[in-house]
Amino acid sequence: MNPTDTFVLSLGGNIGDVAGAFGRAFGALARGGARLEAISSVRRTPPWGKTDQPDFLNMAAAGRTELSPRALLDLVLAVERSEGRERIERWGPRTLDIDIILFGDRIVDEPDLHVPHPRVTERAFVLAPLAEILPEALIAGRRVDALMRAVDAGGMVRDDVATARVVDAFQALRSADGKDRFTSSE
Repeated sequence: MNPTDTFVLSLGGNIGDVAGAFGRAFGALARGGARLEAISSVRRTPPWGKTDQPDFLNMAAAGRTELSPRALLDLVLAVERSEGRERIERWGPRTLDIDIILFGDRIVDEPDLHVPHPRVTERAFVLAPLAEILPEALIAGRRVDALMRAVDAGGMVRDDVATARVVDAFQALRSADGKDRFTSSE
């Protein structure tokens, strides 16, 4: 694999210490070979699909890896399980959900692995954080910032407390790796 393969993840959750789960996920991803280089702020968003549950925290992260898309999926699923994720109910509550949104410019269509994520263009809770760190990225031939302007972002707000916690975790990881910057346009 090319060590410059880039990836973008969407992280979300609405059970327990979600900001803490995000921070722990950063370290687990790095140890597994998926090095994060940029993160968005954290957004508090109304539930989508199944609406009778607590609000979610959502964010995006981008990085580089030598892993294949399949190996990155395996890593992401292991990180979710380490945070207590149980796949019981579609769109139901979760401690941590990590989706692969982009993997370089590749299109992957395999059983249980679809990149770009098939519903990314419909979901403000994915597009808003992504637009913050990669507004010019292309999905289905359209810029992320343009896609974001086309969806309803009603009820979504930046969570400054969760963002501060996530930034601290990211900076600690990056400092240990010889990098000490938080990448966000906000």
